[in-house]
Amino acid sequence: MDTLFNTKFEGDPASHSQPGVQLKSNTYDLQESNVNLKLTIVSTVGFGDQINKEDSYKPIVEFIDAQFEAYLQEELKIKRVLHNYHDTRIHACLYFIAPTGHSLKSLDLVTMKKLDSKVNIIPIIAKSDAISKSELTKFKIKITSELVSNGVQIYQFPTDDESVAEINGTMNAHLPFAVIGSTEELKIGNKMMKARQYPWGTVQVENETHCDFVKLREMLIRVNMEDLREQTHTRHYELYRRCKLEEMGFKDTDPDSKPFSLQETYEAKRNEFLGELQKKEEAMRQMFVQRVKEKEAELKEAEKELHEKFDRLKKLHQDEKKKLEDKKKSLDDEVNAFKQRKTAAELLQSQAQQAGGSQTLKRDKERKNFF
Repeated sequence: MDTLFNTKFEGDPASHSQPGVQLKSNTYDLQESNVNLKLTIVSTVGFGDQINKEDSYKPIVEFIDAQFEAYLQEELKIKRVLHNYHDTRIHACLYFIAPTGHSLKSLDLVTMKKLDSKVNIIPIIAKSDAISKSELTKFKIKITSELVSNGVQIYQFPTDDESVAEINGTMNAHLPFAVIGSTEELKIGNKMMKARQYPWGTVQVENETHCDFVKLREMLIRVNMEDLREQTHTRHYELYRRCKLEEMGFKDTDPDSKPFSLQETYEAKRNEFLGELQKKEEAMRQMFVQRVKEKEAELKEAEKELHEKFDRLKKLHQDEKKKLEDKKKSLDDEVNAFKQRKTAAELLQSQAQQAGGSQTLKRDKERKNFF
């Protein structure tokens, strides 16, 4: 982009370890020969860097649709200011293809197929000095064949205008463009030119025998810029707008092929919306009643379980109490029996002591009489 617009765009290089695809948009005000250009460059940071590339195209499609939606919302306003509106719709997609020399990656085919109805795709072979001229020619033919066989519609430079029909027809045959970029200027002959220096020689960016950079610049900026904008508005945006309005219920004619009234459409959509709203409210009410019943049933079941548990604990408590009372009674009986045995023993002991005392007194008396 720096080489294409002969300027230095600010921005830090992005790493290849992003968890997903992120789109970074930057807008620049360029001026050349008293011509002002507001340029917006959107970079697809992290595209193709993930192990699972299945959904890599989705953030790009969503971003393009978001710009269409913003324009549609502005267009539908009662008081529109489209002449001052900053149009952020994407007018051209420079799709860079790795210079493998073999074939397109499945990711490239899937992504371009998803994008071809939303944006003007211009396929570009990047770093084209990495393969030989003969390999590059075969690679271009291979890419074109694969795009056609997979039904991918890339942007074709218009040939209906006689003033540009010849040059555009010639340039269509050169697609995809094989480009080289460089901001470094080297002295070649008596001129300073943008080029890349290698041990085996010098590759000049603006030399058409070395690459297609000049062709790309001519076609993109000088010849077909307005057509790119027009194609975006009349083809891609109109397709999005039509699908969006049909999705909202708007049509050109009714089933009887009569023109559709905006008021009638609005009333029909409003009634449809209110009907759906009532259905949802009724469904939510039914769901609420059902959940209340379920909750009541759960609470009743829990209450029943608590009562059963209380009854079990109460019975267990009564059983334990009865066991303790029986044990206490048994101990009381044992204590009473023990006391009775003790009393009897004490009585016997007392009687025995009395009998022994009487015998002693009798012997003492007899002994006295003898003497």
